Amino acid sequence: MNPLFMHALAARRIDALVIGASAGGIAALLAILPALAFRYTFPVIVVLHLPDDGDSRLPEVLAQRLGMLVEEAKDKHPALGGVIYVAPCGYHLSIEPDRHFSLSREEPVHFSRPAIDILMTSAADVYRSSMAGILLTGASADGAVGMERISAAGGLTIVQHPDEAEVATMPLRAIAARAPTLILTLSQIHELLSMLEIH
Repeated sequence: MNPLFMHALAARRIDALVIGASAGGIAALLAILPALAFRYTFPVIVVLHLPDDGDSRLPEVLAQRLGMLVEEAKDKHPALGGVIYVAPCGYHLSIEPDRHFSLSREEPVHFSRPAIDILMTSAADVYRSSMAGILLTGASADGAVGMERISAAGGLTIVQHPDEAEVATMPLRAIAARAPTLILTLSQIHELLSMLEIH
């Protein structure tokens, strides 16, 4: 096992994994999520920048390609382990103190609704050091504040290596805001995720 990953995961409990992505995000998600397979016991919550109108087929696409349980997050529903949740189009997604989802139609953040920052900051406030955040490829500053909040709460922060990202803006902004725990390629993130339940 990679000793760098073992050090990052040492004595760390993961109760939730939050992932943010924008341009190029679907391919990145399909590259890393299969590592979780059926062994993970925590909720995985994904915000992908999508058009503000219409219905997203992202849960269907991910479920078909991954063979895993993928659902659109619903207001007031609990965040259950072993499920990949996707933020719906046109709504900000956040986590309440009771670990239930909350949807809102507040103004876009960084021109996006759902916004990665809103999910990550709320999740950091709830899960504190027992959460992990991953920020992938994208073309805005969204996610930098959220990753900073996760780090300040003691959580694990992972940023896709900018040199590999389809669009490097989001990873670069997050790295500039606060050094993440790890800066990794997609294959390395895949390897790390495969270790979350066995370290």
